[in-house]
Amino acid sequence: MASKLITNLPHLQNFIKRDPESYREEFESQFVYYVDALEIFKLSPSNKDFKFYELVMFLAQVAQCYPDDEEVLEFPNEIVSLLRTQGPVLHPETRMGLLKALILLRNKNLLPPMLLIDVCFDLLRCQDKSLRKLLQLHIITDIKNINSKSKNMVLNRELQDFLSKKLLDNHAVAVKTALDVMIELYRKGVWRDKRNVNIIASACYSKVAKIMVTAIKFFVGNDEGEMEDSSDSEEEEHVNVKKAMLAIRVKKNSKKKERLNMEKVKKAAIDNNKKKNQKLSFDFSALHLIHDPQTIAEKIFKIFNKRNERFEVKLLMMNMVSRLIGIHQLYLSNFYPTLQRYLFPHQREVTKVMTYAAQAAHALVPPDDLHPVLRSLADNFVTERYSCEVMSMGLNAIRELCNRNIHAMDEDLLQDLVGYRNHRDKGVYMASRSLMTLFRQKNPELLERKTRGVPTELLKEGEVLQFGENTAKNFIPGAEILVFKTKAEDFMKDDGFGSDSNCSEDEEMEEGEENGDKDTVLDEPVEVNSTITSQEDEESESEEYDSDCDGDGENDDGETDDDNEKENTDNDEQKAQEQPVPSKTNKELKKFINEDKSSEPPKIMKKKEAISEVMKMTPTERATVASDIMSSRFLTDEDFARIDAVQAAKQVERFKNKKSSKRKREAELGEDRDVVPLSSIEMIYKKRRHDKAARMKTTLEVRQSRQKYGSTKGRMNPHASTTNREKSKAKIFDMMKHKMRSSKQKSTFQEKQSRLKLSMLRQLKNSY
Repeated sequence: MASKLITNLPHLQNFIKRDPESYREEFESQFVYYVDALEIFKLSPSNKDFKFYELVMFLAQVAQCYPDDEEVLEFPNEIVSLLRTQGPVLHPETRMGLLKALILLRNKNLLPPMLLIDVCFDLLRCQDKSLRKLLQLHIITDIKNINSKSKNMVLNRELQDFLSKKLLDNHAVAVKTALDVMIELYRKGVWRDKRNVNIIASACYSKVAKIMVTAIKFFVGNDEGEMEDSSDSEEEEHVNVKKAMLAIRVKKNSKKKERLNMEKVKKAAIDNNKKKNQKLSFDFSALHLIHDPQTIAEKIFKIFNKRNERFEVKLLMMNMVSRLIGIHQLYLSNFYPTLQRYLFPHQREVTKVMTYAAQAAHALVPPDDLHPVLRSLADNFVTERYSCEVMSMGLNAIRELCNRNIHAMDEDLLQDLVGYRNHRDKGVYMASRSLMTLFRQKNPELLERKTRGVPTELLKEGEVLQFGENTAKNFIPGAEILVFKTKAEDFMKDDGFGSDSNCSEDEEMEEGEENGDKDTVLDEPVEVNSTITSQEDEESESEEYDSDCDGDGENDDGETDDDNEKENTDNDEQKAQEQPVPSKTNKELKKFINEDKSSEPPKIMKKKEAISEVMKMTPTERATVASDIMSSRFLTDEDFARIDAVQAAKQVERFKNKKSSKRKREAELGEDRDVVPLSSIEMIYKKRRHDKAARMKTTLEVRQSRQKYGSTKGRMNPHASTTNREKSKAKIFDMMKHKMRSSKQKSTFQEKQSRLKLSMLRQLKNSY
């Protein structure tokens, strides 16, 4: 058996791992064979030596069994020196085997990590694709295993310094591998720090185009993904629907009008919760960790102007610069005239360029720089000489740009663009009305009086800021409802889930009947989509917009809506200038604020009563009361639930309780985002044309379902004789030609004329 152990290395390896000391002599003899085989191998390293490879793998497997032997400690260094000196000359299989042996020794902690990583980068110069893949995989796995249990900050800093030096190497493969390693470690969450991100950012202006594209794609190429919606957020949406359901029941209305108003409040509450719970799938944290974004943006833009790269690479550079400008609020004045050169309908990938123009706008960009871009979009896209799809995309791009900087638009241009709200094409007038809705919310003064819409309580509380102006509030809007004592369960009850919700609704109905209240409560939650999905909804919204935008009808009192609105605004301005005597509402507010001083317990109001009192207050009174509340107490979850309910009611409550309009409140356009999605530019409300395969599939399905051609009556008796018409089809021509002759004689003048015309055309054609 002992003689077989010398040649049968797997058996010997098994025995040594079980009892190392008993088989020390066999191990030493095999080590002597390895030394002799190494000297022979050095004489012809390019040849494939399978015996030498087996000895190396055997020693790598059992080296941890003899950690105190000096010969074993020198074994890894000998393999490292062999790979460094003879690496490019070695046979590919032998070189791969030696590398696997070193990786095995590193996994057993018999080799320091920095030494093996340095050897790996030396081997990248070999022309072996499979070897390079193994090297990159080992480097990533090794660094990940080092930081699996705890972060070794000293070693991580050494590795990052080493990789940053490799980014400056002359060998393009080594630079590309180092960059790929750092990007992969960031994505795996191992090196997610500022140092790693800024090292990757330094490769964005590399001289090698492939390396530059890889680095830029790391920052801007994470656009694909799905929205993450948790079950908790869905439950909160239904809870907030119940919170806002009683907000509109401030005054008595008919059942139909009450139901419509409650649906508005439900829709507003659900939209607000979606905005809060919505989590973007994009991962832009790397862009936020850049130390000097201004320098990086200027360098990339300089490369964009000087180098003659492919158009796809230029698009990546434009995307990177626009995102840096938008996220970090940079100022790069020459970037906007450059974008104008690509803003033409015939330009390739023009929708992406329009997206980058919108991304590069923010509140601190001077309007004089953005106005030429806006004018280019209007002149080159929103014209009748182009198709309706081009006009729709131009209007959408203008809307997204104005959403980020409202001061870039002037009044004359806005009136021209809003004039397309009555266009014949659906995509054009929907895009124009979305632009009008944006300015209704952010700066209604630029719109004409008839297109400003009905002012709401929430709109009146806001202020139109001038360019560069910024106001900080010392209160939370909507906190004024906390001055009234209400039942917590009115705001925190479930909506349509389980028996508790049914019981709570029954109690509300009983209270309503006792008070003589005939209001109806909707049990089923209203599902609201952020975009218009059905054609019927779009048509109904367009009709309602028409009634708001162009309707100058009179009220029941004989006065127009514009006159009423003007009177209300004048009264509000007059009240704001004067200092009125505290009204009954102010006295009640002081009573609730100083409730601790009063001896009598405060009155507990119902939800609709509290919201009714809030609606009676002026914006100045609400701000005063909310600031007092914020300075005197800490807010709980129940308090935030009350604030959400009153804010939802303000979005649909007309200013000063004017008569409700038939207009359905359109969902607010999204808040400022880091990135403008391409779908917002290409959002065209038009039915897409099916391709040929889809049309053929639909045709075949219809053919199978429909009946055959012919009379639907059929024969009563299938064995009955045939008719004269059917018999005539089987007769020879000589028996039927007299009937055809008689039919020609009975033909009309028009039939004869058409036959003559065809005959003459045939003769003319044959003559040529």
